Amino acid sequence: MAKNEACNSCIKTSIGGQAVIEGIMMRGPKKTALSVRLSDGTISTEEWATPNQKAWYKKVPFVRGVFNFVDTLKEGYSCLTKSAQLTMDDEEPSEFEKKMRKKLGDKYNTIFEIITFTIAAMIAIGLFVFLPTLTVKLIQPMIHNTVALTAIESVVKVVLFLLYLLFVSNLSDIHRVFQYHGAEHKTIFCYEHGEELTVENVRKYTRFHPRCGTSFLVIVLLLSIFVFSFVSWGNVWVRILLKLICLPLIMSIAYECIKFAGRHDNAFTRILSAPGLWTQRLTTREPDDEMIEVAIEAMKRVIPENAEDAKW
Repeated sequence: MAKNEACNSCIKTSIGGQAVIEGIMMRGPKKTALSVRLSDGTISTEEWATPNQKAWYKKVPFVRGVFNFVDTLKEGYSCLTKSAQLTMDDEEPSEFEKKMRKKLGDKYNTIFEIITFTIAAMIAIGLFVFLPTLTVKLIQPMIHNTVALTAIESVVKVVLFLLYLLFVSNLSDIHRVFQYHGAEHKTIFCYEHGEELTVENVRKYTRFHPRCGTSFLVIVLLLSIFVFSFVSWGNVWVRILLKLICLPLIMSIAYECIKFAGRHDNAFTRILSAPGLWTQRLTTREPDDEMIEVAIEAMKRVIPENAEDAKW
């Protein structure tokens, strides 16, 4: 049974991570590491200095959330691309890729990341901002109560979000990424409980962690439902525009919620964390021992010499 009980001697660490293709990125206060299981069974690990977080806009509450979120997305997406390249080194690139690499040279990877990130962002905004509102617009002539319209839009948004996660979690490649996600959480829990980072020790911990990107997204979703309940349905395109304008504010509030939940353990924070933990049943899976080995390798590289530096 997974171990997740409270522990008086435990710490809450600022070390966090992200599952990538056949690997894990761990980000510590001083160093960041990317460990990937290669096709020959070995583990490739790269490490670099964690970007400076001392800029004022990365420290001021209700301002830092957006900037830290953007930084996390950029670094996470870069690591995802790098892991894909490492695991596909043995595969012959397509003729189109060969031509593009020849034409663009060193700029190929950067341009590829920008294009794919832009497409992913457009799909996300289309699915979770435009589609729910435009769906409700179809029935607006039959329902004139704004509270009812907002409630229906909220249900559509939540259903779309859960269906999307359910769909991708059943794709074989994504399923393995979600297994690595579970390995990441288990390894962080093991470190927080002060145990030696071994496969046996890590395996016994739960894969559900309150300080997770999934929890952040769920809080963003729930906050957006609350905030947008005050936005008029008079003009659906104005409503969509206001939703886009309000999104940075909602992300900032969600970030502070995650920070608060990470530092405290009480009835309020447990309620706050509960929806995200439930959703992690879709975004994490139980890892195998080889995946845990990769997570341990990445984790060991980012633990600072002074343990106090890694406390949340």
